[in-house]
Amino acid sequence: MKGLKPTLLALCVAGVPPAAMAEIQSLDDSAMGMITGQAGVTIELETKLNIDRFIYTDEGSLEVNDIFVGGANRTDMFSEMNLNLNGQANDRLDNIRINIDIAQDGDAIINLLPITFNAVDFRMSTGAWNLIGTGGSTTIIDNFNMDMLIGSGTIRIDTATDKLNFKTDIAIDDMDFDVPFLALGIQDFQLTGADYDLSAPQPLDLFARVEMDIYKAPNNAGVDSLAVDLQSFNADIRIGGVLVGGTSIGSVAMDNLAITNTSMLIYGH
Repeated sequence: MKGLKPTLLALCVAGVPPAAMAEIQSLDDSAMGMITGQAGVTIELETKLNIDRFIYTDEGSLEVNDIFVGGANRTDMFSEMNLNLNGQANDRLDNIRINIDIAQDGDAIINLLPITFNAVDFRMSTGAWNLIGTGGSTTIIDNFNMDMLIGSGTIRIDTATDKLNFKTDIAIDDMDFDVPFLALGIQDFQLTGADYDLSAPQPLDLFARVEMDIYKAPNNAGVDSLAVDLQSFNADIRIGGVLVGGTSIGSVAMDNLAITNTSMLIYGH
């Protein structure tokens, strides 16, 4: 309206029929407050991500090579359950619906859900993780690959507490990686809900719930820091093979792992 000349504005108003002008009423602030969006915003996402190299530099550097994030490209995850996963296998991170809403109290609520009644298949893989400095370089992790399912996720930013609450349901079907500088390898790592029974698998028991609060808090020196509180984590973990020097020394299982009362502060030094 600022750039509209008075003469042009007058012509526009003059062109409106008198009957229509009779129906035009100004709205006060309280009436304007009643005009709100009710449905929120929904985003349907389909993507994949490749990064040749990620480098974090302090005095030396950490270099992560050949990063891939996308779909697992499999229909056989958790084969004991005969999951269909829509019968589609591809390398895209898809079947994701993101609902964004602003509550009456101002809280931002973001829900991540599958588009169809199913789970989201997810793969992350990388090449070598190298520590690089004047003393040379060391590969700390290599051949990392993780295939997992995501049941749902919720992010809520609370205006009363200034906290970000994050909840998600995850299940890792297979994770493998090598630790070359220790001659160590991990194969067939699985993570499920604490009540998941391989002999009688149930979909509702498959996922482990992760919940955390993220916010600003002072450290011992009174400096504002990034605070992360892990509210709850309960899971079963199975490792099919632990390799030392390229030879398996056996398998590992942890039943009903519970991590509680866990907090950390992150800040520079």
